[in-house]
Amino acid sequence: MAATESTSNRHRTRRTPKHPQSRLAERWTTVDGVDVFYRESAEPPPGAPVMMHVHGFGLSGRYLLPTAELLDGDFHTLVPDLPGFGRSGRRSRRELDVPDLADAAARFLDDRQVERVTLVGNSMGCPVICEFAHLYPDRLERAILVSPAGGLHNQPLVRAMAQLARDGGREPRSMVGVAAPDYLKFGLTSTARMFDSLMRYPTLQRLLALPIPTLAVLGDRDPLMPPLDRVHEVVAHIDTDVLVVVIEGAAHAINFSHPGELAHIIRQFMADRPIADDPDSPGLARIVEVHRGTGLA
Repeated sequence: MAATESTSNRHRTRRTPKHPQSRLAERWTTVDGVDVFYRESAEPPPGAPVMMHVHGFGLSGRYLLPTAELLDGDFHTLVPDLPGFGRSGRRSRRELDVPDLADAAARFLDDRQVERVTLVGNSMGCPVICEFAHLYPDRLERAILVSPAGGLHNQPLVRAMAQLARDGGREPRSMVGVAAPDYLKFGLTSTARMFDSLMRYPTLQRLLALPIPTLAVLGDRDPLMPPLDRVHEVVAHIDTDVLVVVIEGAAHAINFSHPGELAHIIRQFMADRPIADDPDSPGLARIVEVHRGTGLA
């Protein structure tokens, strides 16, 4: 939403549901003339490191809340809807691409007076984090990439749509009520343009160049990911500080479907501890560490 738009339009954009969707504080700010909706720790632990969660393609930050809320007691937590997504406004110019979204994330952090941050992304949020690291290497403490998307395995668009359709049947039914309104609001035209930007982005090259400790969390039932044997082939040649963990039984939206397991992995990674299964998240899911970079050994 441009700064020149009327106060009445801004009031409509900033409409807040009667019932909060999160136990995090729900807030608004204005960044470069765009109204941005975000959730934040109501009372961050004193001196806690800042952790921001970055949503995926066509979605808002709402589906990231199950994991973000579990980590709220350990970190100063931020969960924004990036410009053009969810409840946030749109810029008046063209649709944002991956570098634009990385810059928008940085400008939001500027607005929140956050200099350094750990970023947790899901799906498209992972390329956004990789670009953030490329543009602002001194501002990123650690990167946590959950179900990264955007590679050759997701091309062309019709293939990606089929993969998303298969994934829908593997996610909790409650995910539909969270995701459907976001996808409808985002629209078909924005979907096509954003997909084109995502497919042109050099995700793998940026990932391999990340200069910071990085955690990649994959689900073995995720149809948007290559087969795990292909993942093993790729990570076997990585000697940077990349840790790869698989949650057996998880699909693509791990932040929503397996928040206990994911929060447990993130805590261990942030504390530089070996990754072990979570005894407090029983069930079919099992955590398996499949690669640990030499710098993390």
